[in-house]
Amino acid sequence: MIYEQRIYQVTPGTTGAFLKVYEAEGLGIITQYAKLVGCWTTESGTLNSVVFIWAYDDFGHRSAQRAKLGADAAWQAFVPKILPFLVHQESRFLLPTAFSPLN
Repeated sequence: MIYEQRIYQVTPGTTGAFLKVYEAEGLGIITQYAKLVGCWTTESGTLNSVVFIWAYDDFGHRSAQRAKLGADAAWQAFVPKILPFLVHQESRFLLPTAFSPLN
């Protein structure tokens, strides 16, 4: 199992609106391709950020699922709705240790 941490920094004051659009229109699409482990907002560090953790079987599974997501017409129609909110995007792969509860 691998986990992808995706961090979206949004324009100050728009976190609530970003989350509302994402939950209402995007979440149902992306969860067909990836398992949502959790979603958080930041209170320290880089502010105005939304952090998602997505789970995949392995890197190959992640690559295949992201390709399917990218080809999904509903996702293609959704992405332009969130782009105006975004200031910065970041993606990190997290590999659980042997003793991790999420292993």
